[in-house]
Amino acid sequence: MDVLIKGGRVLDPGQDIDRTADVAFADGKVLHIDDNIVPDNAKTLIDATGKIVTPGLIDLHTHVYWGGTSIGIEADDIARRAGTTTFVDAGTAGPANFLGFRRHVIEHSRAKILAFLNISFAGIYAFSAKVMVGECDDIRLCDPAEVVRVARDHLDLAVGVKVRVGKIASGADAAPYGLARIAADELSLPVMTHLDLPPPTHADVVPTMKRGDILTHCFRPFPNAPIISERQIKTEVLAARQRGVIFDIGHGMGSFSYKTAEAMMNEGFMPDVISSDVHSLCVHGPAYDLLTTLSKFVCLGLPIADVIRAATVAPAAAINHPELGTLTPGTVGDASILACSEGRFDYVDSEGQSMTGHQKLTCDGVVIDGIWWPNDD
Repeated sequence: MDVLIKGGRVLDPGQDIDRTADVAFADGKVLHIDDNIVPDNAKTLIDATGKIVTPGLIDLHTHVYWGGTSIGIEADDIARRAGTTTFVDAGTAGPANFLGFRRHVIEHSRAKILAFLNISFAGIYAFSAKVMVGECDDIRLCDPAEVVRVARDHLDLAVGVKVRVGKIASGADAAPYGLARIAADELSLPVMTHLDLPPPTHADVVPTMKRGDILTHCFRPFPNAPIISERQIKTEVLAARQRGVIFDIGHGMGSFSYKTAEAMMNEGFMPDVISSDVHSLCVHGPAYDLLTTLSKFVCLGLPIADVIRAATVAPAAAINHPELGTLTPGTVGDASILACSEGRFDYVDSEGQSMTGHQKLTCDGVVIDGIWWPNDD
């Protein structure tokens, strides 16, 4: 055994496991889960008594093209604090710069990075506190053929096509979504769609989303909230869930509202995936990282098993990587060791609204490819 985690509450929703057990890793993979595994031949022994041991957390919506774009942050810089072993980049790079993203960032990252390829040739190239230009504002930048060409060269990393539409990202034009749809269908991959300020609205875009597509920022505030006056979920949103569209939080700087979340959850509409949309403008608040976003949902009343599901097996299924997000023997040797603290904690949403919660998830460290990486902060 390279690593043995002993005595933790093993919480693996994909296997319906929630019990005290030990988890062993060898040769970069999960070896087995059992009671009282003898530690004699373990190279690294971790006492997880009183902790929660989960499959390595997956953040489905991040921006980690660090150094290559103004929006990007460094994945390894927050991986241990966030309990995140896999970062899925949401279209920071487009066909023009994906190779640079791969060679200069992804291949040097200790944490895993997979990516949605932006329909915009240049990716998200002008996103900062002082300069903000939508990458789809000029339709000439959106070329499905270029997306398909580059994605096929990087299918080991590419998990779908990303498009941002709205007043900020596309100058109120929904056409980039249609071009992303063409590229994704050719690749047999999903589209991840961002809607910012209208137009377009949900009614303009969501009805053409297909099973397995991802609507990110799904609990965003008015005026592009998925619910009307906190009481009536939009019909196109309900129909999309019936079709199998995946609803992802994507907290970010301006895309998550407690008011919307509480209204949707009161109507029984829970997110499929919880992600942070962590980037350069929200890494120091209000999103911070995946664990902070997950903590907000624990405090909103979502059971912790459901919260962990939304950051493990659910995002793994959304990107068609079943080897991730699970502690099934023989799968990738990734795990997160979490603590759930009790107290009074203030959490702020994207509208500046504050919520006082009584629980907070933190991370003691992660196992990535069977190697222990403690959180020394």
